[in-house]
Amino acid sequence: MKARICLLGLALVCSACAAPSLRYKAQISRLEAAGQFAKAEEQIVSDRKKLYSGKDDVLFYLDRASLLHDAQDPSASDRLFASAQAEIDDLYAKSVSGAVGQLVLNDLTAPYSVPNYERALTYYYRAQNFLQQGDVSSAAVEARKAVFFLDHLRAAKKDGYNDDPFVQYFASLVFESVGQRSDARIARVNALNAYERLGGKLRVSAPDFTVPAQADELCEVLIFHYNGLMPLKRTRTLQVAWNEALALASDPRETSLGVAPEVQNALTAGIFGSAVTLSYPDWIFQPYRVAFSTVQVGQTQYPTQKVADFAAAAQWDLEERMPGILFRTATRAVAKQVAAVQARHAVASAANSDSWGNLAGMLVGVLGAASETADTRQWFTLPAQVRMARLFLPPGEQDIKLLFRDGYGNIIGEYTFEKVRLERGKRVFLHQRTAY
Repeated sequence: MKARICLLGLALVCSACAAPSLRYKAQISRLEAAGQFAKAEEQIVSDRKKLYSGKDDVLFYLDRASLLHDAQDPSASDRLFASAQAEIDDLYAKSVSGAVGQLVLNDLTAPYSVPNYERALTYYYRAQNFLQQGDVSSAAVEARKAVFFLDHLRAAKKDGYNDDPFVQYFASLVFESVGQRSDARIARVNALNAYERLGGKLRVSAPDFTVPAQADELCEVLIFHYNGLMPLKRTRTLQVAWNEALALASDPRETSLGVAPEVQNALTAGIFGSAVTLSYPDWIFQPYRVAFSTVQVGQTQYPTQKVADFAAAAQWDLEERMPGILFRTATRAVAKQVAAVQARHAVASAANSDSWGNLAGMLVGVLGAASETADTRQWFTLPAQVRMARLFLPPGEQDIKLLFRDGYGNIIGEYTFEKVRLERGKRVFLHQRTAY
């Protein structure tokens, strides 16, 4: 019995899992706000061993890849997104593994579970990287992968986040660019339906789909303004009564994970006290000054429209996951107290000493508490939102200026796409990031 107790303590100590802390994520966000995307990516690489465990390779790839995309390095960014997609596919095939550790120690014992909205965005980012390199055909491949994934998501999930209006809309533009009109039409219908169904929850509305009559004589310019900083996950605690813990640990949506009989017995009897403390993730929002943007060509200005809100998608995803999170943390809290009581009784009996028993129980309890932490992993280098302008301009060479404005409409920054080549009947994709 003593050996079992020692092994339990050792397992709890060794199970402490690394993950980017709130302070670290805020530090990287400050580099983003300063426009130092390449430096932020280098910082993540240098801190990999401390903050990203082997089972979180996909998160390491995603955090780096979007920073390199923002740093206008599409080739390096795409290599990382390709690695992330391969890792996601591999993790999906092994999704059952880690469930035992989640119920015994904490949610960090399992590999990072990539939310559906993040998975959809890997296709978007890869397509944008290919477009930046002039490879429209490869961009269309990623667009097709995106709509295929979203088609399966809609079939598997009847409510909640089960489609992505922005990714569907973007896919339709890419399909048009390679002449796949039928695919473009289907993706656009799906985009409109998704904006109508999910727009309220995602805090977006459908963009203008109209095209001027003389569009064939003009060049279409699509400007994507990535704006703001993602809210960051932090650990919060909550005290619940035993009857509430019983309800959480008996959630029918989570019964596939199983609950040890002694845990259910302890919950039912309430033998450990009147309340239990649970840990769960919550959001802390990062302020940013840029509220919206306009595009200036010559003396004419055009507004951008918010077409995607990744912060809203992240909040929705956590809301959908919360019942499972509370189920697991309630089950763990009781299981660890069960282990502490069993350790106290076993050592007290073996040593014929209540003092040694109390010490053993306290030690196991402390180790159990130390191992309990909320899963605050996230793809935090994403922008909070995407704004877009769709312009139809005459052929030629143009400087296109993106003006960043605060909530009062004051210009607080700008970026110029210099000497953009505009060809008749063609489409140009441009993007720029602000995080201040």
